[in-house]
Amino acid sequence: MDDEPQLFDTPGSRAAGSGGSLADATHASAPLAVRMRPRTLDELVGQEQLRAPGSPLRQLVEGDQSLSLLLWGPPGTGKTTIASIISQQTGRRFVEVSAVSAGVKEVRAAIDGARRQLVATGEETVLFVDEVHRFSKAQQDALLPGVENRWVTLVAATTENPSFSVISPLLSRSLLLRLQPLTDDDIATVLDHAVADERGLAGAMVLEDAARDHIVRLAGGDARRSLTYLEAAAGAARSKGSTTIDVGTAETAADQAAVRYDRDGDQHYDVVSAFIKSVRGSDADAALHYLARMIEAGEDPRFIARRLMILASEDIGLADPTALSTAVAAAQTVQLIGMPEAQLTLAHATIALAVAPKSNAVTTAVFEAIADVRAGKIGQVPPHLRDAHYAGAQALGHGKGYVYSHDAPFGVAEQQYAPDVVLDRQYYRPTELGAEAAVKQRWERVRRIIRGRGGRPPSAPDAQ
Repeated sequence: MDDEPQLFDTPGSRAAGSGGSLADATHASAPLAVRMRPRTLDELVGQEQLRAPGSPLRQLVEGDQSLSLLLWGPPGTGKTTIASIISQQTGRRFVEVSAVSAGVKEVRAAIDGARRQLVATGEETVLFVDEVHRFSKAQQDALLPGVENRWVTLVAATTENPSFSVISPLLSRSLLLRLQPLTDDDIATVLDHAVADERGLAGAMVLEDAARDHIVRLAGGDARRSLTYLEAAAGAARSKGSTTIDVGTAETAADQAAVRYDRDGDQHYDVVSAFIKSVRGSDADAALHYLARMIEAGEDPRFIARRLMILASEDIGLADPTALSTAVAAAQTVQLIGMPEAQLTLAHATIALAVAPKSNAVTTAVFEAIADVRAGKIGQVPPHLRDAHYAGAQALGHGKGYVYSHDAPFGVAEQQYAPDVVLDRQYYRPTELGAEAAVKQRWERVRRIIRGRGGRPPSAPDAQ
């Protein structure tokens, strides 16, 4: 045991019962977020789906099974805590490897140490790998012997989709558990426990409601971050000789003003409305201001991304055909990486959509078409467009006279497509803004050909 790299042993995190004054001393001087780390599944806040009776995680902890886990979720949702709980409640050693600093050599050393410990004493090891998505394929391959031979109970944590960041052999040998973002109520519960618990502030401080709300917003669903802010605010209050943490103290400690923004109140709708109207109005600076207010207030980044996707079609459309792709990519990126990194993606999409040329021709077109349908302007589908693939269809005249567009010059055939009742309606009226100017020229020529009103066929380059 003397040659085992002690680098990997986390002081104060060893299995329950190992004891030792050093662990106690380390625990007493540890940050609030470490001191308040849940010791059992029942103390874990949120993740009800993982804590339910009969769930795989509870079976692993209470049944003392040896099973490797992949924990996928945003920061501060309890991945490290779950690894620690497994270690403590099952009496296993807890060894941590950071994917940021460890290489293949360190990974192999940790597994070799776990194997020797198992052979020598029968004590099993929980090997926690944080940010496993940062490991190269070779580093992940080095974990396989320990997992296959059950020398370790691997608990690997990642904030990225394991399907893209973890090698298949490791995925197939591990149980994937998805951790959900903590709600505001979850974070408030974490703060209240920390204020009252002996491991935390032990009731020596009073946390005012406004200060709690401010810390909850700043935390953005990250329990660890919320406790860091609470600890800083408590220190600021003590330095002033106060036992009350008010919103002013919380602002000072976090060096951030409390944003007056109620996600269920008028401020929410006013700020969101101003954000959308600023992007629509092409004022990138104003749009970024409102984006910053939403981010700092803890608005759900997925909500912001959804609004940008709507705007891309509603207010830009074909004036910039790449706008929707940009908005959709932003929404996917937000989902994959989470906050705070996703604020860069939201800013990227906001600026791109704000400076893009604008057109509501798509919006006007679909709403006018829907209005006609609702008004009863339905009409019969022209016979030559009807389905002619079933027996007896040809006898009814279905498909007769249909011109296959690809057989016509430049792929545009003269024939009737719309029902008689809306034959002359013009729903899509493209503007001459941005890329829609070229669309307008092509559409006008194509429309004249289709309706048999002459006009030069679209050139091959336009048809691409």
